[in-house]
Amino acid sequence: MSLDPVTLSVIQAGLQQVCDEMDLSFSRAAFSPVIAEANDRSDGIYAAEDGALIAQGVGGLPVFVGTMQYSTRTLISMIAQGKAAGPQPDDIYIVNDPYLGGTHLMDVRFARPFYRNGAIFCWLSNTGHWPDTGGVVPGGFSASATAVEQEGLRLPPVRLFKQGRLDPEIMAIISSNIRVADQRIGDVKAQAAALLVGEDRLNALLDRYGDDTVTQAIAELRRRAAIQMRAFIAKIPEGTYRSTAWIDSDGVVNEPLAIHLTVTRDGDELRFDFSGSSPPCAGPMNSVLATTLSSVYLAMRHIFPEVPMSAGAFEPLHVTGVEGTFLDARYPRPVSGCAAEVSQRIAEAVFAALVTALPDRVTAAPAGTSGNFALGGYDPERDRDFVMYQISGGGYGGNADHDGLSNGCSTIGISKAPPVEIMEQAFPVLYHHYALHEGSGGAGLHRGGFGLDYMVELRRGAATASFVMDHGRFGPQGVMGGAEGGVNQVIVWQAGNPHTPAHLSKEQDIPLAPGDRVHVRTPGGGGYGDPFQRPPDAVLCDVQLDRYTPQQASDLFGVVLTGDPLQVDSAATHSLRSRD
Repeated sequence: MSLDPVTLSVIQAGLQQVCDEMDLSFSRAAFSPVIAEANDRSDGIYAAEDGALIAQGVGGLPVFVGTMQYSTRTLISMIAQGKAAGPQPDDIYIVNDPYLGGTHLMDVRFARPFYRNGAIFCWLSNTGHWPDTGGVVPGGFSASATAVEQEGLRLPPVRLFKQGRLDPEIMAIISSNIRVADQRIGDVKAQAAALLVGEDRLNALLDRYGDDTVTQAIAELRRRAAIQMRAFIAKIPEGTYRSTAWIDSDGVVNEPLAIHLTVTRDGDELRFDFSGSSPPCAGPMNSVLATTLSSVYLAMRHIFPEVPMSAGAFEPLHVTGVEGTFLDARYPRPVSGCAAEVSQRIAEAVFAALVTALPDRVTAAPAGTSGNFALGGYDPERDRDFVMYQISGGGYGGNADHDGLSNGCSTIGISKAPPVEIMEQAFPVLYHHYALHEGSGGAGLHRGGFGLDYMVELRRGAATASFVMDHGRFGPQGVMGGAEGGVNQVIVWQAGNPHTPAHLSKEQDIPLAPGDRVHVRTPGGGGYGDPFQRPPDAVLCDVQLDRYTPQQASDLFGVVLTGDPLQVDSAATHSLRSRD
């Protein structure tokens, strides 16, 4: 029996709705601001036989689109091999091991077998960013870790919930190895409850349309996703495309890491060859294979957003050349920067390689960092320890149609910075300002968007600050003649004295006393096209809004502004642009 298009579309939307409701439930019930406010989480449905992605919430982090499939597939394989306990109805597995299809240790995955008629129909899974999983620094982002054990507690797939009951012994092990453990139980219950919501909604969908019909729809949706991706790939001109993206340093050795990429269109398939990239590094900027694969997938999702999220969309994409590089980390390499930082540089390499082939679809490089800032310490007023985790946005790259978005979320997700009011209520901090990083948008016909500029002060107690960021040495790439975006800047003020990390945006355990401040300016996006082709009135508008200075208008865009109020000096502008 073939499905009619209307039924297929309704079932597709229904599966998507199941995931969206899981996302919503997770965020609303979570205790941690990074989940409840920043939405650093994702929920999805995965095939029973191979863990293939069936559907994922539109509000979930795109970087999890590949890693949750990979980790679910690994769990299924480990169960089949007897390396993990077999499931029972209402069991929920917990796992955060990066080498088993994960990201960094703070991204904790739950997986629940979904039963129909006594057999597993599919798996429901989600990932949430826990603010702390132990390790040498609060928040887990150790900038100078040289082994994964220094980053936190590593969990293989174990059943945290057995037939619906939380295992107190496993929970005790977890609680004894993480900071502020009493708050994590709220996130645990929220994460588990989201899967229960998914079970209820999926049962309702199956009851309405029947198991056989939904199974047939899932297979057809996967087939069509592959066809759609192949159709888009076929529009790319035949050829080979190359790029290089740079990571500032690994946090231990103060030298750049290179991502060399060669993309080849082979009929209706694409091959991504990372041969020649830097070898495994000493510090935490290694990427596990699952994250590397997912980074390529999400980059192609940015380029071809029309293709639905399904395992079929990944079938024409082939990744090679990662073995022996820092993009295929093996135990015990540290990996805390893989999901939040390295993944975005991999995506940047994909964009830089394909922009000449698809100039109307691909943008200049975005900010490309999650701005990971962790602050951990003791609050005497509340007589308790705290761990604050701050992510922040940056500028998007300009594109063929318009300027880049300012203070957008990271390339890998939809996570937004928690509201300042929430952070000040939850932690002993005060934000002095929270504004755009003026001047950071890369110059171009369509300039890059602007990053974020914020300063936060410790009000009381004692704390240590840690950073794992990037793009402090190299700004996001401009394309088609556009300029780089502004770099990431971090200054820590201790007793009135400024301190800049040796690795620019990576350091750990910086002691803070009351009154000390952390000042962060995130990168702007790269520019698209020749800056001297930008309409002078658009440059004038940016200057009037204090996004650039009059001198920058002249230096970057070749536009001369004079008078009070400022006006474009057309003759001087024409002369300057003609001369250059």
